[in-house]
Amino acid sequence: MFSPKYSISNKLLENIKKIAEIRTNLNGKKLPRLVYMEMWRAAQDLSTHASTSIEGNPLPLTEVKKLIKGKPENVRDSELEVLNYNQALIELEMEAKTGALTIDFPLVLKVQKVVTSGLLSKSDNGHLRKRAVVVNDPKTRQIAFIPPDFGDVPQLLQDLIAYIKLNRGELDSLILAGIFHKQMVLIHPFMDGNGRTTRLLTKVLLSDLGMNTFNLFSFENYYNQNVTKYFATVGEYGDYYEIADNTDFTFWLEYFTDGIVDELSRIQKLLDMLISNDRLEDYHQLILNYLTAHGRICDKEYVKLTKRADSTRIMDFRNLVDLGLIERKSGGPTTYYVLNETHAIKNARKEYAA
Repeated sequence: MFSPKYSISNKLLENIKKIAEIRTNLNGKKLPRLVYMEMWRAAQDLSTHASTSIEGNPLPLTEVKKLIKGKPENVRDSELEVLNYNQALIELEMEAKTGALTIDFPLVLKVQKVVTSGLLSKSDNGHLRKRAVVVNDPKTRQIAFIPPDFGDVPQLLQDLIAYIKLNRGELDSLILAGIFHKQMVLIHPFMDGNGRTTRLLTKVLLSDLGMNTFNLFSFENYYNQNVTKYFATVGEYGDYYEIADNTDFTFWLEYFTDGIVDELSRIQKLLDMLISNDRLEDYHQLILNYLTAHGRICDKEYVKLTKRADSTRIMDFRNLVDLGLIERKSGGPTTYYVLNETHAIKNARKEYAA
């Protein structure tokens, strides 16, 4: 039987309380359906980009958004990874709406099958691994972890699923989701798609927080910001059989909940900006209108739109960055700016109100 070792540290308890506070605040906010849908699209794009990026996918967020929107037929493997992950998100959300979505053996296999569709052989797509594997250190490329023998994987996975079923509703959802996440990584049940499958299934458990995590936030985003730390924390070094009984999940649970706090705080800030009555000057609107039409702007382009002095143009950009409406890219003479999700949602709100 699977019986994870962990303790409720002060940091973990503090994170759980903070998440409960933010969750209560978010659940109390009423948004127009159009705004809610825009937030869902932004979170979906971000989750897809972050989770595939963690595994080394090179496509930037801008390309991921275009790809998801366009859904071309002839794609490279890197693009197929993105489309597969996005498809899995959509399918899980549809099942979650029925209220009957639970972690079981068929769901684990189904998610991996969608994630790796067209990327693995038929014998590995939607099936547990039948060969030995090793996990290399992303920095040194040397063997860092030896997962359990493939013959033991079915029982280990069944034990984990049984633990989840037994404790769902009994343990705090954050602790349960975190334990599931790390143990899945250690079992490494598939030839490929382990990380993406694990993060998707973790979303299912996080939905027990009482907030639809598919629609509101991307917990993967935090870990994508420091992939090295994520791998070092969720994984272990050594042979599974030598470390399994002594693996302490506490540090991972602290880090796991750090990510939830960070991402929920981002969403809370975003909603506060949406609800506030931010007033923009005409020259601010010039920048936003140009970005809506062209996608990016630099100072050379802005100077053609206004007669404002050099120092004030810099402040105009800085004010919009501080408000969270645009993002600064590159630096120095090559600096340019792009819209972020906040402005898209604000526009959706205006259209809804009209």
